[in-house]
Amino acid sequence: MQEGLNASPELHAESDEQRSANECATEADPNARDRIDSLEIFELIRGIKDPEHPHTLEQLNVAQRRLIDVDDEGGRVVVRFTPTIPHCSMATLIGLCLRVKLLRSLPPRLKVDILISPGAHASEEAINKQLNDKERVAAALENDNLLGVVNQCLLNA
Repeated sequence: MQEGLNASPELHAESDEQRSANECATEADPNARDRIDSLEIFELIRGIKDPEHPHTLEQLNVAQRRLIDVDDEGGRVVVRFTPTIPHCSMATLIGLCLRVKLLRSLPPRLKVDILISPGAHASEEAINKQLNDKERVAAALENDNLLGVVNQCLLNA
């Protein structure tokens, strides 16, 4: 098997945790400030498809609610993700998918950091730096092929 690929990843059960109808109802009020929490962030990213497998990031346990920190008042969201293997060749692409989904979905008042879970990848530091550099992200998204792959992963997410 080629290094960096996980031919048969372990699948995990999807969580049945969802926002209540009361929590969603406040979003219909245009005068109310939409409060963001970790469950809302998780709901946005849980259905993102893995670029290598026909499974979601939630099913692969790459995205987990417990790895999301939100400081709504401070305007900061930190999403950590755990690649399925320590040399995952798709880690940067997965992180880019997470960033694009949140950029498209969240209000601009929130600063989003995308990080690999500590110790979960051999190139953790380099990938974290790349995923949180605005210029590098913008340059990556100018590549039509790469943007096409990201959009495919976000389809129906």
